[in-house]
Amino acid sequence: MKNALQNHIDTEIPFLKQKKLLLAVSGGLDSMVLLHLFKELKYEIAIAHCNFQLRGIESFGDQKFIQDYAEVHSIPIYVTQFDTIAFAKDYKLSTQVAARELRYNWFYELMDTENYDYVLTAHHADDNLETFLINLTRGTGLEGLTGIPEQNDKIIRPLLYFSRNEIDNYAKEQTISWREDSSNASDKYLRNKIRHHLIPVLKELNPSFITSFLKTESYLQESLVMVEDAAIMVYQQVAKEDGDLIYFDLVKLLQLPNYKSYLYQWLKEFGFTAWDDIYDLVESQSGKQIFTNGFRLLKDRDSLVLVPIEDSEIEEDFYIDECQKEVKIPLNITFCKVSDISIATNKTIFVDADQLVFPLKIRKWKNGDIFIPFGMDGKSKKVSKLFKDEKLSLLEKENVWILCSNDQIVWVIGIRADNRFRITDSTKNILKIELI
Repeated sequence: MKNALQNHIDTEIPFLKQKKLLLAVSGGLDSMVLLHLFKELKYEIAIAHCNFQLRGIESFGDQKFIQDYAEVHSIPIYVTQFDTIAFAKDYKLSTQVAARELRYNWFYELMDTENYDYVLTAHHADDNLETFLINLTRGTGLEGLTGIPEQNDKIIRPLLYFSRNEIDNYAKEQTISWREDSSNASDKYLRNKIRHHLIPVLKELNPSFITSFLKTESYLQESLVMVEDAAIMVYQQVAKEDGDLIYFDLVKLLQLPNYKSYLYQWLKEFGFTAWDDIYDLVESQSGKQIFTNGFRLLKDRDSLVLVPIEDSEIEEDFYIDECQKEVKIPLNITFCKVSDISIATNKTIFVDADQLVFPLKIRKWKNGDIFIPFGMDGKSKKVSKLFKDEKLSLLEKENVWILCSNDQIVWVIGIRADNRFRITDSTKNILKIELI
């Protein structure tokens, strides 16, 4: 097995050579074999052991076992203890997920502080099969059927193509000692049920089942690469990026016979999980939207728009004193007294300063807002109707601000001024207001 591992490293993960490696060692069979192999292959290694304090005195027995081994073999070791139950309760996680979060966060901290290049874990082919079956029972996309990756950022799993039987035989041949985790015998967890009851039946049906599974995994991984490549090519035809926004052209999207698969590939990284709702959004009316913690997907006419959700949406009012010449939040606007006027534009207006009541206020527009558009003497109009006439998109409407004087609209900023503050023959003081 040692030679097979070295050959695998040479061909598949050669970047491990001459690197500082941190081995995640629990004390169980798999991790002790991993430790023995890399010690025998003369790699520069250290041990990282997590005591999750989940099995009472047994957990501390594992810790002492690893510490004694490290001392005998002069291997650097790092040990930490976690109150896993408390962490799981505080963050509303399962015990298994909490332990995973704690250990991987700690591994990355160790790599940063102690200058290690990679963390190696002892996951093997049977672990991969168990993960495949767990995902299969719960329902999953193609990614869930491709199993555990051999490399995930700085986490490397060099034993992933060796079976539990091979690891067990190697441990016996080399008289490697290990600690047995009593929780492995329990059927409390789904993984253990699959390990104890389902996989033995599959191996009975086909003694070479693990080998067949690894071949299938390889085919699935190749298929996934092909799917991802196709998704990138179609994305370039359907999607348009505008700053932080992504627009998906529904006309082009609906021409695809399997458009749902493409949406899944494009949106899965943004935390979306309610796929039926997303597919319904394609056919829904404008204004419907779906949220994740960090994003929202909005139907706007012939587009789906992916919009990041800001940590704190600006909803407050902003006030401008008479002496102010410029504001920068929420918009960059300048105020300047002038003696005459030039041509007004959407971004520059001229108003009768004596008609203003300070402080002026800038706020987001609201449903029900009414103003008198410039040039329409006495005829009021809803701001929402102005938006419709201007053919503003939903996102453009959301970002419209209003300049007010004593609760009267002076300017729908960047779009239309109010007629009540226009320059007349009797105007004595002219204020130029400009959106920069």
